[in-house]
Amino acid sequence: MSDYTIWHNPKCSTSRFVLQALQDAGADVAVRDYQAQPPTVAELRAALDRLGIAPRGLLRRRNTPYDDLGLGDPALSDDALIAAMAEHPGLIERPVVFGPKGARLCRPKETVFDLLAS
Repeated sequence: MSDYTIWHNPKCSTSRFVLQALQDAGADVAVRDYQAQPPTVAELRAALDRLGIAPRGLLRRRNTPYDDLGLGDPALSDDALIAAMAEHPGLIERPVVFGPKGARLCRPKETVFDLLAS
């Protein structure tokens, strides 16, 4: 079993930076291309719990169907937002890193160093 798991988008420079930082630190990293292997609703709930954030904190707005789906509506429930992320994984902000001492949404990318130091 790997020390760290990263929800990674290989096309994203921030995601590539974070993966490289983990590897440079000697971490054993399991890489999950979350767009090719989208997380389930249950996995998203577990991730949000570990991250300690609400679903809106994990939503990506830029270059996604966020506006088309009306996800800016404050009346939408957390369940609706999680379902949208499960159906459209591009809505998930990246990269998300899970480690032995916690989880982080690594935005800004330097946040990965906090996770490695903890």
